[in-house]
Formats: sequence, C-alpha cells, structure tokens
Amino acid sequence: MEQLLHYTWKLKLFPLKELLTSDGMLVEVIDPGKHNSDAGPDFVNAKVRINGTMWVGNVEIHDKSSDWYVHGHDKNSDYDNVILHVAKVLDTEVMKSNGQYVPQLQLDVPPHVQAHYDELRQTEEYPACYKVIPDLPSLTIHSWMAALQVERLERKTSDIRRRVERCNGSWEDGYFTTLARNYGFGINGDVFEQWAQNVPLSAVAHHRDDLFQIEAVFFGQAGLLELDAVPECYQKEALNDGYFARLRNEYQYLAHKFSMKPIDFRLWRFLRLRPQNFPHIRLAQLANLYYQQKAGLSQLIECETLDELKHVLSSQVTPYWETHYTFGSESAKNAKHLSVGSINLLMINTAIPMLFAYGRHQSKAVLCDRAFEFLEQLKAENNHIIRMWKQVGLPVKSAGDSQALIQLKKEYCDKKDCLRCRFGYEYLKRK
Repeated sequence: MEQLLHYTWKLKLFPLKELLTSDGMLVEVIDPGKHNSDAGPDFVNAKVRINGTMWVGNVEIHDKSSDWYVHGHDKNSDYDNVILHVAKVLDTEVMKSNGQYVPQLQLDVPPHVQAHYDELRQTEEYPACYKVIPDLPSLTIHSWMAALQVERLERKTSDIRRRVERCNGSWEDGYFTTLARNYGFGINGDVFEQWAQNVPLSAVAHHRDDLFQIEAVFFGQAGLLELDAVPECYQKEALNDGYFARLRNEYQYLAHKFSMKPIDFRLWRFLRLRPQNFPHIRLAQLANLYYQQKAGLSQLIECETLDELKHVLSSQVTPYWETHYTFGSESAKNAKHLSVGSINLLMINTAIPMLFAYGRHQSKAVLCDRAFEFLEQLKAENNHIIRMWKQVGLPVKSAGDSQALIQLKKEYCDKKDCLRCRFGYEYLKRK
C-alpha cells in the first residue's frame, strides 16, 4: 500500500542492510524530506547521497515503478527535480519529461509494521490502538493532545470564516450565525444556521429594544407562525391563543416592511427531542439574549473570565414560554433557563472557537490565549466518545482534553488514518 510506503520512508524504517539503487549504486538517506500534501512529488527538499554524491531535491513513491507512467509524471515537468524514485516493485525504468532517467530504490515495508498496520485496519475493537494506550508515556499523550486541541480549533475557525464570508465579511453576523447553529445542539444545527442567515439583523436592530417584535421576527422567519406549523390537534387552541395571534400580526407587518420571507417550517425536527430542546424554546432564549444585547461579538470579546462568559451566554424566556413548549399547548410553569450543561456546550462550541478565530483574524494573541485558557478551565464533556477513551486509559481532565479526543476520533480513528496519528505510530513501531 502506497500510504504505508510513505510512512516507511518518512520515518526511515529501512532494513538493516545497504540500500542500493536498481543498478547497484549505494544510497544513504540523510533527510527523507518534507511530506507534500499538495500537487507534485510526494516528498520535497530531501537529501540523499547516491554513490557518494549528495543530491538535494524531491522523492516520488509508488507501489510499482510503472505507476510513474500511469500518473503521467513522464510528461510533467514538475517531476523533473525528482532525485530518487522509491517503489515496492521495480517493474520498469522511469524517465523525466526532459529525457533523463531517475535512479530507483526498491523498498519493502518492515514485516512488523505491515502486521501491526493490518491489525489496526482490521480489528473490530474501538479504538483500534487500545493495546498501547495504557503504556504510552505521559509526554507523548500530552504533546499529541495539545496538537489535536489546536487542530480542533483550526477546523472550527475554518467553519467560522466560511460563515463570515457568507455574511458579506461581517464578523458580527458570522458570530450570530455560529451561535444560532449551536443553539440547535446537533439535531437542528443546520436548520438554525439556515434560519440565522435568513434573519436580516440590520432590520431587526431597529427594533432591538422591543422583545415582542424580536420574537415576532425570529419565530416568523423560522416559519413557526404559519398555522400549518402547529400540530392539527393544537391549531384551534393556537388560534384562540392571544400571544400567537399577536405575534402573527406583528410579523406580517414587519415582513412586509422589510421584505422578509420565512424558511420552510417542515425543516425543523422534533422527533426524540426533549421539550426543553424544541426550536420554540431555543428561539425564545435566543430572542431574549439578543434583546439583552448579549449576542454580539463585542460582548464576547470583553469577557476576560469564565464567569463573565457564562453570564453573557445565560438566557431565559418570556412569561408565555414559561408555560408553553409550542404554540397552543400549555404546560406546567417552568422558567426554562439555559441549563449549566447547555451553557458549557455553547462556550465550547461557539464562544471559545469564535475568540480563537477572531484573534487569528485580528492577529490578537491575547484572544487566542484566552480561548485555550477557557478550555483548560472548563470541565470535560461527558459523551460516548469521551467515555470510550476513558475506558482504555486516557486521562480526560478538561474541555481541552475532550475536544482533542473528539478530534482524534472524528479525523483519525473514524477515517482509519492511523499513519498520521501519534498513538498509531506507537502501535506500529512495536516489535
């Protein structure tokens, strides 16, 4: 497998014998070069001594040397700087586009590496590397977790930047969209993001001192003020519900004023949702947050402590929603504050990534550092992914750790990308 050959070359896992080219010249690998994830040769800036002469250039790796022609490298001048062609099977000579032949080295994957790689790929246990976890040095664990934590924030930063671009470069709107998405708490995340992009915040800003009008826009743009959005068994009650009727009338006026159109109410999902997570409740909490002027980026950036951040993200509902989960269906009174767990998730998935992303955008290291500090101060998440890692012996002390392990599972374990994982490396190198 070509990927495994890359791994063998990169880590110089060579056999304990002289390396020779196909025509018998002695090869000494001084530096395997830097792995190239973009177009072009596999490793760049390698240093290789061939028959006593030092060469600096690129290295290309294939399962079979004939793949050089299959991939068209003989016609591509980008490969004219290749100083060595490495393959598991040498079945032909290879030539550059300038007519020069390329020295070739036949390289085998060490048997123990191949065996352990096959184990990782084929085992039904999860995670596949569970055997080595208890014996890993603490330094190895700490350094890999720190790198994964940065990877996780970088990935979320990319998502935030895409939202900012869709918001015509507005970081304020991008933050609101990110916040709204995470108010979906997974199951309705995509719909909340679509809804947020459909809310004209510049228009709503003219009415931000009136919570009722904010609710009218928020529920109206969500399509939840349409009668068909109310279950048939509650439609009569909704029509007799003064609050629902008032919101509908207000939204119709504001929709005409600002040329607004709602999203399709059928996008919202309710199946297997606890009532506390119904879109109506989350929208009411978001409306209250916006009304209190706590949904802005400037308020987020001003938070220097975790307590300040928790306060900014804390929200509640209006009296109507204290006795309702949907329109037309009355329930026992419940204040419906955001729970501590929900606030923690919003900090981890919204506030902290936004601090990091905006800090990168503004080149303000203090915001990036604050993001890492908040992650270390927050308790670790408790979900099936984290419980799995705990069971195999990995310490999980903070939200920084849990975010790192979520990144590990999603980007490495799920993709069977053990060759890029430091835990996988420890597994593969065992004798």
